[in-house]
Amino acid sequence: MKTMHLLVAGLVLGLMACDGETSEDGGKSTSLTVKTLAQGLDHPWAMAFLPAGDILVTERSGALKRLSAEGKTLAEIGGVPNVDARGQGGLLDVALDPDFADNRYVYLTWSGAGEGGNATHLGRGRLEDNRLRDFETLFVATPFVDSSKHFGSRLSFDGDYLFMTVGDRGQRDRAQDLDDHNGSVLRLHHDGSVPDDNPFVGRDDARDAIYSYGHRNPQGAARHPESGRLWVHEHGPRGGDEINIPEAGANFGWPRATYGREYHGPEIAPDEHGQGLVGPIHQWTPSIAPSGMAFYTAERFPEWQGDLFVGALALTHLAHLELEGTRVVNEQEHLNDRGRRIRAVRQGPDGYLYLLTDQDNGRLVSVSPLEDGES
Repeated sequence: MKTMHLLVAGLVLGLMACDGETSEDGGKSTSLTVKTLAQGLDHPWAMAFLPAGDILVTERSGALKRLSAEGKTLAEIGGVPNVDARGQGGLLDVALDPDFADNRYVYLTWSGAGEGGNATHLGRGRLEDNRLRDFETLFVATPFVDSSKHFGSRLSFDGDYLFMTVGDRGQRDRAQDLDDHNGSVLRLHHDGSVPDDNPFVGRDDARDAIYSYGHRNPQGAARHPESGRLWVHEHGPRGGDEINIPEAGANFGWPRATYGREYHGPEIAPDEHGQGLVGPIHQWTPSIAPSGMAFYTAERFPEWQGDLFVGALALTHLAHLELEGTRVVNEQEHLNDRGRRIRAVRQGPDGYLYLLTDQDNGRLVSVSPLEDGES
């Protein structure tokens, strides 16, 4: 079992200067630093790394910022759709097309207004001269709902497919209704069309974009680096946050089965997993409110390779999960003494970890080794 979890026990978050922290790991001393690269971001939600090193960052209020690798704001990107920025809604995820070098497509998700309320939207445009050209809405998760909660909204590419998570919009029974996109993981082509082999294609009582359902509010999505399978995590109520591996046509139980409880105390449902419902591979009780997730695959921290990192909003830490296959064998909490809500977690092209903190003075933070001679 790895012991690298001791590596960042003393990390300090929130200083503009480089603060090196030294911890002992099996007799070896390893120095790390945490840098605040940018601050003053308005509830940043997601980031994507451009090939030349710049970073696109969404702000929930509706702006898409272009930052340098050092965190300097270079531009606000034009051509972004109007968003319904209320409650948990606004401009949400951002992702680059796998063929971005050729087609320049940037994908966004957002909460958009419409008849009956709002809905989670997906769209894309070509990034040229700091503007999204020919931006088009590709997909809308319907029906529209009069709610400002549970938009889900993480994106993950898998070959010809694009997975998109959608929350139950704070109305739990929608997650069990196959004639409702909400509370589901959706599987689309890159242009927003529905693959012919989706599990519910051809059924009159189901939406054909649905891949799996019974999800409460999935705000983390990442492909496993070895199996290639999609992993998601989702918020539970007063406990029962889950990590799940979506399967075609599978029902992940919410609200028929959950480890969480009503906010006023009582149990919501018995554990019915195994009765046609798929249980989580890991769950958190009490709730950490997970958001953002990344598998670590780089060389900067060799002992972390294959590990999973998850941000925590409610318990304000970075969760570090060591895995054996699909089983979590060890979990550690980092950065848990600073009280900062961690919204997004990504591995950068330089092999460092990057975090976004969810606040009106939000920050972009990098975790990196302390270079020789740096102080």
